[in-house]
Amino acid sequence: MSTRSTLIVSLVFIAAAVALSLAVFGRLPEPMASHWDVNDQVNGTTTRFWGAFLMPILAAVMLVLFLVIPGIDPLKANIAKFRGFFNTFIALIMAFLLYLHVLSILWNLGVQNFRMSAALLPALGLLFAFAGLMMRRAKRNFFIGIRTPWTLASDRVWDETHRLGAVLFIASGFLALVGAFFPGSVACWLVLGPILASTAVVIVYSYLLWRREQ
Repeated sequence: MSTRSTLIVSLVFIAAAVALSLAVFGRLPEPMASHWDVNDQVNGTTTRFWGAFLMPILAAVMLVLFLVIPGIDPLKANIAKFRGFFNTFIALIMAFLLYLHVLSILWNLGVQNFRMSAALLPALGLLFAFAGLMMRRAKRNFFIGIRTPWTLASDRVWDETHRLGAVLFIASGFLALVGAFFPGSVACWLVLGPILASTAVVIVYSYLLWRREQ
């Protein structure tokens, strides 16, 4: 996906979120449910304004960062080598945030015949899986990927760490998909457990590769 296409698609998603909030703003409760615990019970609220517009604002800020920071990365030439995958990842994040926004708005409008975790986890799993695919193609840079002192010091350590990280993130995405079929407390561990374990593994692995290279 080109950067121009990514910008257009992302702006459409953000505009859709804003339009939805404006259309139903008068019907939203005060305060709004904004957070759910592992058992899919509301355990946090916010004002109607922030419940309706925080997600679009967050998406807009993230979009600016995603588009600007790679341009000032000292290794931006490496980012250009997998920019198409990165642009697609940006669009997927914007789509995920819109989906999360729609779920929140529906819940606050009284449409509560679904489990938040069951609705959210399949989308989260797909996002993790695509992140894994992007890792497999990522080249050394300071903004995207598994950035430890050891991966940033060596192209070989970067490549091998991301080869393992890609497999682990795709597997984590699959487990998140599976989590949608379990109660919220179990689903939480099927998401957090693999991601935390994967993060720990790639950090240690990158260090061991660097030591071996030395």
